[in-house]
Amino acid sequence: QVQLVESGGGLVQAGGSLRLSCSASGRTFSSYAMGWFRQAPGKEREFVASISRSGVATGYANSVTGRFTISKDNAKNTVYLQMNSLKPEDTAVYYCAADADTRYGSARPNDYDYWGQGTQVTVSS
Repeated sequence: QVQLVESGGGLVQAGGSLRLSCSASGRTFSSYAMGWFRQAPGKEREFVASISRSGVATGYANSVTGRFTISKDNAKNTVYLQMNSLKPEDTAVYYCAADADTRYGSARPNDYDYWGQGTQVTVSS
C-alpha cells in the first residue's frame, strides 16, 4: 500500500507557473506508474499526465501538451508536475494517483489504485 500527499498548489496569474509535488510513502515507489488528474467544480475528474514506473515514458492530455511536464524521482519517492503558461481553465483540484498494475501509466482514473487528497490550483485572468 502507498500513501500519497500532494503539495505546491496555490493562486497564480494567467501565464504563470507552478510545480506540484506528490510524495509517496513506502519502499516500492519504483513499482508504480503515476498519474496526475484534475477536477474542476461541476466537472468530472480528467486526466492530465502519466508517467511509467521507470520515469522514462510519459503521456499528456491534449489540453496541457507543451505546457505541463511530469517527472518522477524514484530515489525521493516523488512525482512532479511542472505547469507553465497556466490558463484560467487550468483551475481545478489536482490529484496524483498510483497504478500498481500498469507499467506505462494510464489515462483512465479507474486504473489507479491509490489517490492523494488533492491540492487546489487557481489561475486568475
